[in-house]
Amino acid sequence: MDKLDIKKLKLELAINAKSGIDFIISATIVWSAIAYLWTLPKDAYSKSILTFYVGITMLPLALVLSKILKTKWTTKTNPLQPLGMWLNLAQLFYFPFLFFILRDNPSYFVMTYVIITGAHFFPYAWFYDEIGYAIFAGIISIGALVVAIKVDVEQMYFVPLYMVLCLLLLTVWLLISNKRKKASDNMELS
Repeated sequence: MDKLDIKKLKLELAINAKSGIDFIISATIVWSAIAYLWTLPKDAYSKSILTFYVGITMLPLALVLSKILKTKWTTKTNPLQPLGMWLNLAQLFYFPFLFFILRDNPSYFVMTYVIITGAHFFPYAWFYDEIGYAIFAGIISIGALVVAIKVDVEQMYFVPLYMVLCLLLLTVWLLISNKRKKASDNMELS
């Protein structure tokens, strides 16, 4: 398999899955709910636990959005396709950091969760041949730390709000990029 074949396979995945936009929109909704949750008058530990529960809705919501947006999660003839799920599961190996923070400093749980989530976008830059994922992986991860340092612990809701803003910008980026990829693919087929 040469470079051109891999590029074509990645383009096929990007077009079929619309570069994972259903997951990004789902994440935007979930992180909006998490931001609201962190405004509630509860202790940080309770908000952290509730954040996990809210996060569980991500996959079912993405599935609903995939039906609405007509994205394909699987392309059976594409040998690269299973890699997408493996890349997503990779973030679970960072969860021990979350549990450590939950135990010792739950006020910074949401920041840690945002950093892990943002950083896990990085390999999708290669998977979908989409530089936006690499750019936003850095912007989200570094930005979450900066926001958390700048605000009081009672204002940690600014961290998930920052995540929502980044996800909205990434959604716009992907919409534009997906149109270009589809147009480019249509021109190659003509």
